[in-house]
Amino acid sequence: MGFLAAPLLRRPLRRLKPFNRLQIILQHLNMSKTVDSSPEVLLEKKGCAGVITLNRPKTLNACTLSMIRLIYPQLKKWEQDPDTFLIIIKGAGDKAFCAGGDIRAVTEAGRSGNRLTEDFFREEYILNNAIGTCQKPYVALIDGITMGGGVGLSVHGQFRVATEKTVFAMPETAIGLFPDVGGGYFLPRLSGKLGYFLALTGFRLKGRDVYKAGVATHFIEAEKMAAVEKDLLELKSPSRENVAGILDSYHKKCKLDQEKEFILGEHMDKINSLFSANSMEEIIQKLSKDGSPFALKQLETITKMSPTSLKITFRQLTEGASLSLQDVLIMEYRLSQACMRGHDFYEGVRAVSFMSTYTKKSFHRTSCYRTSALS
Repeated sequence: MGFLAAPLLRRPLRRLKPFNRLQIILQHLNMSKTVDSSPEVLLEKKGCAGVITLNRPKTLNACTLSMIRLIYPQLKKWEQDPDTFLIIIKGAGDKAFCAGGDIRAVTEAGRSGNRLTEDFFREEYILNNAIGTCQKPYVALIDGITMGGGVGLSVHGQFRVATEKTVFAMPETAIGLFPDVGGGYFLPRLSGKLGYFLALTGFRLKGRDVYKAGVATHFIEAEKMAAVEKDLLELKSPSRENVAGILDSYHKKCKLDQEKEFILGEHMDKINSLFSANSMEEIIQKLSKDGSPFALKQLETITKMSPTSLKITFRQLTEGASLSLQDVLIMEYRLSQACMRGHDFYEGVRAVSFMSTYTKKSFHRTSCYRTSALS
């Protein structure tokens, strides 16, 4: 089981959408290239709140182990501080909240046998659990790209505020991994089988659709985010209800894309039917048998993914649907270490990096893999 090496496809395919999909995957791989002397994360007490700013805009605020080790103790300290009433987390720059974890560093560590592969996932998941169990209101301003590790830093908190610039995706099945950081907890709890669809295909949600899918709790124009933060900071001894009141007020006033139909709305019946199955093989069979343009498009996408990752992800979500967040994270840590000892993750990272180089040179979508049968 896994990918089988194959020659490059000779037939050029459509340029724009596949290239965009490749770019999304590459956000996980190209995050540690730029060196910056600025602090990676800013931890500040402002007004009534503790404010966390992911401060690596040149790398789309990718989260490193050193950042995790700064954020976690400060989060726990603020949680116990009687003068801190809420916690806000945001990303520096105007492109991303957080485009994921530092996958390139993890890949290099795994190849060399460095214990970073253990420490990164363990400490990242401990932080995810701390966010999910935080006793203070936790507000994530997910303005811009929010993928992988960035989802873990936001989705488990009580409030997630999306904007028209938000791009949500969990593209891990394309690099031999699985949608971790608690994906096994929140994804199967989305409406119907939407979470399975997002996890297995890596489909991107943008703007208000992030709210309509249930990933975000509020949707506000990007230009209003500074005002929202200011109003939150000026609250006097704020309760969860006070915080919710401010966010609700801005959300209700936001008319941007209000009448726009949910991008997957017309397909939800098919998603619920086609992704309701007892195995990954059954989903493949359903998609093939259905034969509709939508089903065949998803089949084409899925057959480009790591078969190992697809089966791991399906089981992860199935098991996670009935587990607590803490138990899901324990399960995901074990899965992550199994992936680090395997083959698909390293080959997936290598392949996507190669595809990036080839695509930039030829401006055509290529594939250096042909998936094996899911068996």
